[in-house]
Amino acid sequence: MAFWQLTVPSSPDTSDGLTNFLWEQGALGVVEEAIGCAPARLLAFFPETASSTALVSALVAYRDSLSAMGFAVAAQDPEITPLLDEAWASAWRQSFPPRAVGERLLVLPPWEREPSPDPRIAIVIEPGRAFGTGHHGSTEGCLVLLEQALTARPDARVIDVGTGSGILAVAAVKLGAPRVLAIDVDPDAIAAARANADRNGCSGRIAIVLTSPEDLHVEPVPVVVANLLAHTHVAFRATYIRLVEMGGILVLGGILADEDGPVIDALAGAGFALRQRALVEGWSSLRFTRSNAGERA
Repeated sequence: MAFWQLTVPSSPDTSDGLTNFLWEQGALGVVEEAIGCAPARLLAFFPETASSTALVSALVAYRDSLSAMGFAVAAQDPEITPLLDEAWASAWRQSFPPRAVGERLLVLPPWEREPSPDPRIAIVIEPGRAFGTGHHGSTEGCLVLLEQALTARPDARVIDVGTGSGILAVAAVKLGAPRVLAIDVDPDAIAAARANADRNGCSGRIAIVLTSPEDLHVEPVPVVVANLLAHTHVAFRATYIRLVEMGGILVLGGILADEDGPVIDALAGAGFALRQRALVEGWSSLRFTRSNAGERA
């Protein structure tokens, strides 16, 4: 069987939107790739039954719409090339090598063998439609700050808002959390998170629920992690007050490095004191402590 590889120049402003658009066009896999100082790009793989002309035309039209809305769109044109089955598998797998994260974690795909012996804690994640493989700067930053939070509070219960692939929920369990509640509004994410929890032997300690944080009514917990987008964090500041107990820890990711100021200000007004900022590949992850009741939210 043959496949199409669609190579799409991207930028921090457009990467998420382009990725979602490619999935909607029927991609079998989408990988974000950045090599050295070269501009970032997306590699999307499609079955041979897809029309290469239609794919490129749809993508160009979508990029034009992003440009018209004021987004910074890369100047290079997308390219599409055929791949044989073996080349597709190789290109897909080479994009997800094992990755050491923080002090104790090792994120790897299921086709890689865990190094033995290895002092790091292995988290096995199947790359797929749901966001979160450990190879994106926002996910890595959240993992680093979550590890530090659970080092300080190893027996803390955790809520993972917008769990995606479930990588943060799995990491929390493997770092010592007795129970994790993982929520998402995307059924694909729920299915992926459940599969990855099973793959890591964590399903007995992770409750995975299809719901929004606004509709979640539970007792506040010591640690909440949310890898979303900057404007979403601002909108959810009152929700975070409900979910994080007094003195508890809030870890936020998915924020471009030059856009974290409004998030920090909004959370400060809601009673969260910034304790740490982690920058990874242009993405900012933030760790807060809830320091008062946040009446000003």
